[in-house]
Amino acid sequence: MTAHFGRRLRKGAATTAVAAAAVAALSASQAPAVTGSDRPTAAGQATPDGSDTGTGRSATGDSPYYTDLPPLSSPLPSASQSPSIGTPVSVGAAEAGIPATVLDAYKKAETELAASKPGCNLPWQLLAAIGKVESGQARGGQVDANGTTTSKILGPALDGNGFALIKDTDNGAYDGNSTYDQAVGPMQFIPSTWAWAGRDGNGDGVKDPNNVYDAALAAGHYLCRNNWNLSTDAGLRSAILSYNNSTDYLNTVLSWLEFYRKGTHSVPDGTGTLPSGRSDDNSTATPSSPSTTPPATSSPDPSPTPPVTSTPPATSTPTPTPTPTDTVAKLADAGTAKLTAMAGDQFGKKISTSARTSAGKAVAKVRIRFTIVGTTDATFTGGETVATVTTDASGVAVAPALQAGETTGDFTVRATVVGRAVAGLDYAASVTPRVADTLARTGTTALTCTPGGEFTDQVQVKATYNGAVADKVAATATFIKAAGDTTENDKGPYFKDADGKTVRTLTGLATDADGLLTLPKLYADDTTGTFLLQITTTGGATLTVELTVAAPADTSSADPSPSASPSA
Repeated sequence: MTAHFGRRLRKGAATTAVAAAAVAALSASQAPAVTGSDRPTAAGQATPDGSDTGTGRSATGDSPYYTDLPPLSSPLPSASQSPSIGTPVSVGAAEAGIPATVLDAYKKAETELAASKPGCNLPWQLLAAIGKVESGQARGGQVDANGTTTSKILGPALDGNGFALIKDTDNGAYDGNSTYDQAVGPMQFIPSTWAWAGRDGNGDGVKDPNNVYDAALAAGHYLCRNNWNLSTDAGLRSAILSYNNSTDYLNTVLSWLEFYRKGTHSVPDGTGTLPSGRSDDNSTATPSSPSTTPPATSSPDPSPTPPVTSTPPATSTPTPTPTPTDTVAKLADAGTAKLTAMAGDQFGKKISTSARTSAGKAVAKVRIRFTIVGTTDATFTGGETVATVTTDASGVAVAPALQAGETTGDFTVRATVVGRAVAGLDYAASVTPRVADTLARTGTTALTCTPGGEFTDQVQVKATYNGAVADKVAATATFIKAAGDTTENDKGPYFKDADGKTVRTLTGLATDADGLLTLPKLYADDTTGTFLLQITTTGGATLTVELTVAAPADTSSADPSPSASPSA
C-alpha cells in the first residue's frame, strides 16, 4: 500500500491511542522499520518470483487493506482469570477467534512449507495476520466445506485513480474485470501474481484464489521465496513488505502476528469478527475526535490567493528523467548455450539476457523476468517457475540455474522486461530421458531350472552412467531367439503376468534409487536347452543373461549291488 493509503480512522480518540501504542510497543521490540525503499534488488541479484518491486507491484498490487489493530489485552484470559459460565467473552478473546476452516487452511499451509521449504520457518500465525488484514479472515469465515468463499472477495479496480494502475491480465477470469485487475480472494492476490504463485492447497486439482486452502498455501510460498528466513527480523519484514509495500501495512500485520502468537482458538465458520477501518477510507473525522483534528499548522492559509507570478508556468515543468527501464528497446541473447539436461539433473548452462537501447547500448539496473512456459515440471533453483533478475553493469541478467524434473520433452523460458512493453525473448529448453551406459548382474549364480519348474534365483542387474548410479532409468526385458536375432522366443523360460499368463517380454521397467532392477520370478516350460534373456535401457546399455533348462541328472547305477547276501 502506498503512503497515501496509510491514514487510519478510528472510532474515538481512545481507540486511536490504544492502536498507536500497540504499534509503538511492537516496533520497539523489533529491528528498525523497513520501508519499500529499503529493499531494492541489487544488480544481478535474482528474486525467484513475479513481484514487481521496482514498479511498486506486490502480491496484492498494493490494494487497500483493513487497518484495525488488535486490542492490547491478552487474547485469552489467564487460568486465574477464567470467566465463569455466563460471563461475556473478553474483547481480546473474541478477536483471537479464527473461523475453523480458515484456521485449518493456515495450519495445513504451515505444515506443507515446513516440508518443502524448511529454511523459511513460516509460522501459520503470519498467514492469519495477513488474512485478517486482507479480508478479515475471509469475511469472518464465510466459506463452504471445501474452503471456497461463499461470494467473491474483490478489491477495488486498480485503475490508477488513487490506486496502482494495473491493466487487465486475466481477461476478467478471476475478478470479472476485463479492463483493470482487482485483488481476489481471502488473501487478495491480483490475477497477474496468482498466475505464477497460485497453488492447489486442498488437492482438488484446481488453483482457485477464492479457496482459502489454495490462497493460504500460495501466500506461504510467496512469503518464502527469495530464501527469506521468517524467523529473522530482516526476513520477516522483507516478506511482509513484498506482500504490500507499506510501512503502515507492515506494522499492522506485525501487530496481529504478535497478538495471535499469544493465543488463538477456533470459532464456527461465519462467526468471526469483522474489521471496520480500511486504508482507503478518506472520510473526514468528526470534530469530537481530537486525534483526527488537523493541527493548526495544517489549516488552510486564509490569506489572499498568491500572485500569479508565484506559480511556475506550465512550460517550465521539467521533463522527468527516464528511468533505465524506460530506455530499453529490445532484449538480446547474451551467449546462452543449448539448454539440455537429463531428467532429474540440473542444466549445465544458464540463460543470459541483455537489455539494450534502440542504439544497442547496454542498460543496467533493469529487472528481467524469466518465466518457464509449457508442459514441464522443470523449475529454477528453489522450486519456482518465475525468477526476476536485475541487469548488471554490462546490461546482462543471468537467470538462476534450471532444474529438470521427470517430465521429458521441450519447454520454453521467456524473458521479459518488468514494467515495460518490450517484445519478450524465448529460449528453447529440453529434458531428455534418464539413461544408463552399463548394465551388470549383481549375482554370479548360474540360472538353471528343470523342465516345467521354476528358477530358484531372480535376475537382478545394476545400471550406471559414467560410473555413477543410474536411477529411474527405463528398461525392457525380453527372451530372444539368438544373439543375432532379437525376435521374441516363444519357447523356454517365461514370466507370468498378474493373471498367471505366460509373458516373455516385460516393458515399463525402471531402475530404483540405487540403480537396481530386480526382475519377477522366472518359470520354465517343457523345452530344454540354453536360452537368452536380453535387458536394455534408455541410453543403449544392454545385458544378455544366459539361462539353462535341463532334465535332472540320472543318479541310478547301471550295476546295482545285490540287495542281500547269498543264503548258506
